Amino acid sequence: MTHFAPPGPLGFGGAPLGNMFDVVDEETAEAALIAAWNSGMRYFDTAPHYGSGLSEHRFGNVLRRYPREDFVLSTKVGRLLRPDATRPENAPFIEGLPFRVDTDYSYDATMRSIEDSCQRLGLAQIDIAFVHDLAADHLGDAWTEQFEVARNGAFRALTSLREQGVIRGWGLGVNLTAPCIRALEEADPDLFLLAGRYSLLNQPALDRLFPMCGARGVHVVVGGPYNSGLLAGGRNFEYQEAPPAMVARRDAIAAICGRHGADIRSAALQFCAAHPVVAAIIPGAKRPEKVSENARLMAATVPAALWQELKDEQLIPADAPTPN
Repeated sequence: MTHFAPPGPLGFGGAPLGNMFDVVDEETAEAALIAAWNSGMRYFDTAPHYGSGLSEHRFGNVLRRYPREDFVLSTKVGRLLRPDATRPENAPFIEGLPFRVDTDYSYDATMRSIEDSCQRLGLAQIDIAFVHDLAADHLGDAWTEQFEVARNGAFRALTSLREQGVIRGWGLGVNLTAPCIRALEEADPDLFLLAGRYSLLNQPALDRLFPMCGARGVHVVVGGPYNSGLLAGGRNFEYQEAPPAMVARRDAIAAICGRHGADIRSAALQFCAAHPVVAAIIPGAKRPEKVSENARLMAATVPAALWQELKDEQLIPADAPTPN
């Protein structure tokens, strides 16, 4: 069975437009989304968590201008927004909307979350719903207990909505592979949004998750293809200062890219997209020029000899799929 997947190879990830780490003004946010459309992107991902609803509002303001059948939209469930004039902090987002974010993976909360997202977006249909951050990095040791809540709640609600044709697919949106593996064992997801676990620097998804996805016809959307910016010239990895060993690995990859006249960012994007289970990649971008640049980097030529040298130097696995 082949499950629903969004169009790729390049989509637009909505976390930056929720004021992730930095404030993005309305004009810049609008221009970034328009640049994504003009660059040919037709897959857009957002979430209630991003700016306590801000990202969804911004997406809807732009996407309502285009024919609904011409793009695929995903958002997330697992957090409900409650009005709160004190504007509680919702890290890593700043200056979000005046709502408190409550984690809730139950059946009723999932149904309400979908309706609330439609209201914020101003759209009648969401194509894909991801159960957000159902993992130890968000929930700690309680993630297994919360997984049971979601299995009997969110999973059941989203499966029902899929069967009714309200959504086209569902899965998990997480930063760790363990919940995805468990979801494949205990439910019938269509796809996953997995951040930071399949990249030019780091490929733990190859061990179990990607083979299981391939066997089940389940697709993956790759988030964080630049590993929090380390592969794009930054110093962060996993949202914090990169360890020296990872910086050294990045530098070794960059040196090989330089010898072959290729941009390491092109290699990072194209490596992620080359795996057959990967439907799309969604690098984050706050500004329209970065959105357009990602599209250019995705289309740039990367010599086949570069991939072979990376394998010879054991910087990527020998069996990792690479672009033709």
